[in-house]
Amino acid sequence: MSTQANLYVDTNYKLSKVDSRLFGSFVEHLGRAIYTGIYEPDHPLADQDGFRQDVIQLVRDLDIPVIRYPGGNFVSGYRFEDGIGPRDLRPTKLDLAWRSVETNEVGLNEFVIWTRKVGAETMLAVNLGTRGIDAARNLVEYANHPEGSYWSDLRREHGFDEPHAIKLWCLGNEMDGPWQIGHKTAEEYGRLAAEAAKAMRLVDPSIELVVCGSSHRDMPTYPDWEATVLAHTYDFVDYISMHQYLGNRENDLGYYLAQTEGVDEFIKSVIATCDFIKAKKRTSKVMNISFDEWNVWYHSNEQDKKVDPWQKAPPLLEDVYNFADSLVVGLFLITLLRHADRVKIACLAQLVNVIAPVMTRKRGGAWKQTIYYPFQHASKYGRGTVLQTLIEAPVYDAREFRDVKLVDAVAVLSDNERELTIFAVNRGQENAITLECSFGATSGFELVEHIVLESDDVYAVNTEDQPDNVKPHTEGKSVSRGGKILAELPALSWHVIRMRR
Repeated sequence: MSTQANLYVDTNYKLSKVDSRLFGSFVEHLGRAIYTGIYEPDHPLADQDGFRQDVIQLVRDLDIPVIRYPGGNFVSGYRFEDGIGPRDLRPTKLDLAWRSVETNEVGLNEFVIWTRKVGAETMLAVNLGTRGIDAARNLVEYANHPEGSYWSDLRREHGFDEPHAIKLWCLGNEMDGPWQIGHKTAEEYGRLAAEAAKAMRLVDPSIELVVCGSSHRDMPTYPDWEATVLAHTYDFVDYISMHQYLGNRENDLGYYLAQTEGVDEFIKSVIATCDFIKAKKRTSKVMNISFDEWNVWYHSNEQDKKVDPWQKAPPLLEDVYNFADSLVVGLFLITLLRHADRVKIACLAQLVNVIAPVMTRKRGGAWKQTIYYPFQHASKYGRGTVLQTLIEAPVYDAREFRDVKLVDAVAVLSDNERELTIFAVNRGQENAITLECSFGATSGFELVEHIVLESDDVYAVNTEDQPDNVKPHTEGKSVSRGGKILAELPALSWHVIRMRR
């Protein structure tokens, strides 16, 4: 049995060009993200710098433009000085955020080397928890100033004559959260962030700055936090951050698949708050969004409670993702693209081992989790301009979410306007849906490829022994008829429908 949905697309109706940094990611000093994740010098596939080449290739294939570092909660207790200079002189410290031992074998310089190997830029966070303005401006000087000052010359002594030229900087992390080391009120944080921003820009006027928004949409201080923080920082920063994780703890699949409706409302309300401060300040400056932590995160919560503290690289936040999770990640990507006019940066959190698309075994293999594929597809085919589209589809209710469309979709036109890609998810658990794509004044597109990610088992996972248990195929059932595309969307499936003039 198949039901009908309609998608109306016209290349004359453009929403916004996609900033490539929408497909960013995140690596924190947390669990096995770095040690035995990206860095394992005694691994058979380690390169001369100690980085796993199998991981480098898997990450490179995602074409990630920017990677946030070093945290996350970790950054709020971090001294960047501990991770620079000769390795044998670096101190071993207790990381209070994740109750782990940090050896500092990998620091800023090593991470910059790694990001360049995978074709990405570094997005750097400063510690506004236990530290402040002085450390922040010193880090900018160390990373970005050419030479002739204490910190820039120290970087050169450490073997890096050229500045790292890091463009994107986060002013702390989740400072609204009581769990954060150095947690602050909105007034305290807003004042500190504003002054840190000014000092950092005095060192390097070219940098872009992200101020902390709420840690998630259920925070009791949201959205007053955004309004207060922006009242202090609006003139000095370029983006406000958003963070949100989704999960299926109650095993309610319909509700789980509807949760991106809440993300959509979250984005709209943050935009509204930004525009309220814009109006209040009588300014023409538009505040954009850096959604620099997003993903599915719930599988590992109970297991993490059993991990003994004060280990080096303990197995923390190692969610093993199933097929349903890949659909939610696809829906999240569609939501981000639909707000590309204001969401300019986003970071899938995280990248390796820790709530990650890539998993590794110590001294063993590396493999793709189910969520790897929709992220890869969006990163590869989602560059260009998002079009304004209209979707008509059957709906359902899921707790607080009403009239949730069984089909969610977005269309992206390539920069040369010769390729058009539709990303779509069928949320329906029972029936296939025929998606009829109508193109209005748009003409001359022919079907090139229809990629599908589907599975008979919603709980299917990929493992080192069965890495291809869930993977996409290119046998999607689409036909061109009367200037329209008719695409068959099986129940519970992710789709990439590619067309070319």
